[in-house]
Amino acid sequence: MDSKDIIRMTQEELRRVSIVHQAIGRLILQKKAAEVIGISDRQVRRLIKGVREEGDRGIIHSSRGKPSNRRIDDKLRDEVIELYNKRYWDFGPTLASEKLHELDKIEVHHETLRLWLIGDRKQEWQRKGRKHRQWRERKEYFGEMVQMDGSHHDWLEGRGPELVFMGYVDDATNTVFARLYYYEGTIPAMDSFMRYIKEYGIPQSIYLDRHTTYKSTREPTIEEQLRNEKPMSQFERAMEELGVNVLHANSPQAKGRIERVFGTFQDRFVKEMRLRDIKTIKEADRFLNRYLPVYNKRFSFSPAKEGDLHRAIPEGLDLDKILCIRTKRALRNDFTIAHNKRLYQILEHINTKKVVVEERINGSMLITHNGKSLKYKEIARRLIRPKEPQKQCVSTTRNVYKPPMEHPWKRPMYERMLASKQAHLQKENEETIGGDKI
Repeated sequence: MDSKDIIRMTQEELRRVSIVHQAIGRLILQKKAAEVIGISDRQVRRLIKGVREEGDRGIIHSSRGKPSNRRIDDKLRDEVIELYNKRYWDFGPTLASEKLHELDKIEVHHETLRLWLIGDRKQEWQRKGRKHRQWRERKEYFGEMVQMDGSHHDWLEGRGPELVFMGYVDDATNTVFARLYYYEGTIPAMDSFMRYIKEYGIPQSIYLDRHTTYKSTREPTIEEQLRNEKPMSQFERAMEELGVNVLHANSPQAKGRIERVFGTFQDRFVKEMRLRDIKTIKEADRFLNRYLPVYNKRFSFSPAKEGDLHRAIPEGLDLDKILCIRTKRALRNDFTIAHNKRLYQILEHINTKKVVVEERINGSMLITHNGKSLKYKEIARRLIRPKEPQKQCVSTTRNVYKPPMEHPWKRPMYERMLASKQAHLQKENEETIGGDKI
């Protein structure tokens, strides 16, 4: 058999050919064929036309076996392979693609390059296996490092709202501190940290994940680039002012101790609250304050070395001023600022272009300049300039007056028309009477 007579089809195409032949033989309707194949009626008619003209080959797409119109030139492919073998022989496809674009001004997608390398080397590109992780020894002193994270879970098992468990675990002693909130964000993180340091003191370092609450994802500004600074989140800024070293984990496994604490509390603490039929966040927090000492007495242990590296809160330190959300706002010429879609009037005269808005943990808000709190008031209703009334469009079409037939202008013509009509009626009457006489 000639190879030209062999038609290679997929199972889907074989199924389509069978349905199309039934539609051609009028065994089923075209509408039913479209429903079975999963295409529109128009596409079914196109397939029927192709099969009638070309036979079963008409079911196959005409572009099969032909080179793509977007195919990259073989000369460029050979040049890229040569550069890779010469300069980037041990680079991965992604890094090699970036360097080809950066250094050689050749733009090739990393997946395209990977397929070229597989074809050139005639072997599969080996993907990385499971990453080897090594157990990290605990810190030696209490307060040397604290792991912190938030756990999203149905803590009340449907009896109340879904909550977030903001947890802290000391790396050296496994001592746990926690608080429940409605969400994981900057204010809950700062509020829980304030409660922690009031309980134990300021730790030396804190270990976090890369949640946007704890690590800023924005690009550095020009001023930050000139000062060689990295953008910081509000939480990072507060930790820097408190002298706490912030460490970010690259994976959940890296902070496995706090993850295991979450697993334990999701089992034990949830069941304890179920037994007490706790339904609100206030009840849960009150029970948590009683539960934590019992938990720590059972599961915490002594550190490798005696000593507490927690620092006492310095006397006179205003924690509310540090653990807050600070935002710079432009001061307008009328001494107003816009913040969170609201307008505020500054009641004091200051010579500056920007002020700082501080959103405190307790829900209050301060507007400050050089550390001094400014008096302000919220503008309850912003005056909006009334819009000018739109001019109504006047129609340019002219209404033509048409006088009736009785109008003096038309009276002569009207009288002639009446006279002609009367004469015509009189003539018809005479002919009718004459016919009766005959």
